[in-house]
Amino acid sequence: MTQPSFAIMGCGRLGTALGKHLVKAGYPLAGLTGKSESSIEESARIIATDPVRGLPPWEITRKADVVFITTPDGIISEACKTLTDHNGFKKNAVVLHCSGAHPSTILSSARQGAGALIGSMHPLQSFASKDLPGNPFMGIIVSVEGSDEAVKIASAMAAGLGARVLPIRTEAKTMYHASAVAASNYLVTLFDLAIRLMKTAGVSSEEAFGVLKPLVEGTLSNIENVGIPQALTGPIARGDTQTVEGHIEAMKSLTPELIPLYTILGSYTIDIARAKGGVSEEALDKLIRILRAPPATLTD
Repeated sequence: MTQPSFAIMGCGRLGTALGKHLVKAGYPLAGLTGKSESSIEESARIIATDPVRGLPPWEITRKADVVFITTPDGIISEACKTLTDHNGFKKNAVVLHCSGAHPSTILSSARQGAGALIGSMHPLQSFASKDLPGNPFMGIIVSVEGSDEAVKIASAMAAGLGARVLPIRTEAKTMYHASAVAASNYLVTLFDLAIRLMKTAGVSSEEAFGVLKPLVEGTLSNIENVGIPQALTGPIARGDTQTVEGHIEAMKSLTPELIPLYTILGSYTIDIARAKGGVSEEALDKLIRILRAPPATLTD
């Protein structure tokens, strides 16, 4: 079976990685286009293909069965409309973007103006440079959504890259991205909180990470093996109001600026403790009063 050809509009880190590894997977590259000749030439060198010079973007994309728009998120819709306005898609072309934050509907100009099949294909991965060692798609999650045919083709291409395919609902794409932000970006915030608290005990930032890392890895393993409620341990899971009060009292003098974050995390943890069971409602109610007390009460 002949693999569909593809073109890439946007020769940044992700676009270049896609081009390189789709070619290795046997997909024919119809061409690259980007914001500058130097960017296109750099990507062509990494992908090991010849750059096409002097053609407008729509002359490149018109040759492809699948068009990836890998520009910055803020101009995906504009780039798609420009290609549509210049007849930049062949009949029944599949048009995909790779943004995690936006649904495929931002490509609606291609569907309405050119009859294209639209979708999105988002690798849940960070791309630190254009020329990464190894295959950054191997074993990662790639979410797909959009029209049935676009999802089918995007899924096959993601699988060809060595990724695991995760179909999601178009109307909930933004919530998928919010979930990824919470799991990745806010984990950094959580670690910052933990390390700053650890430093008050005389442990350096460098040492604190090594102290906390096995604890976090064990917690992740427990979540994987027994689920979130049963993985919860600690004072809130035990209904230990004295320990929680002690934490807040100590923080008043040492790190008062961290009290709001600590208490809001604890407040939401009460629901998980309730789901786990084994703690009296009386203890949970007292924890709620402690953790949801007005800021002025906490810092008096």
